[in-house]
Amino acid sequence: MKKINLTTSIYEYYSCKEFSAEEQELIKKCKEAVKYSYAPYSKFNVGAAVLLANGEIISGSNQENVAYPSGLCAERVAIFYANSKFPDIPVKSIAITAFTRNKYIENPVPPCGACRQVIIETETRFKTAIKIILVSRNKITVIEDAKILLPLNFNKNSL
Repeated sequence: MKKINLTTSIYEYYSCKEFSAEEQELIKKCKEAVKYSYAPYSKFNVGAAVLLANGEIISGSNQENVAYPSGLCAERVAIFYANSKFPDIPVKSIAITAFTRNKYIENPVPPCGACRQVIIETETRFKTAIKIILVSRNKITVIEDAKILLPLNFNKNSL
């Protein structure tokens, strides 16, 4: 038997001013994206924005459906749209926030498992890590690489 230890490092910030102007704009865009969320069932509105290597910012919001599996998370909406509009441009970072009960969430919420897998696939596709910026009312959490969130991910070697 062999024991394998996995370690995780995340960074916490308490002001947008600690980020570059480009990342501050990304954070602003994810907050704006929340307004376009369609979440009549959960009332949990999520906005995401991806920053591409060419400087473009693409936003997305969660889109629910009464048949829950038919909906789509904000992260995947933004990434899939970015990949379809700019198929050869890597994603540098993604900012994500949520709004519920008439206010932004108190603490950052990470992407679901399906979104983590899609972010990892995008990292693999472009051979570059994607910075994940989780935005809440009280703080901003940064993860430097999606594999930190899903260390035992499904990949081409799993096939």
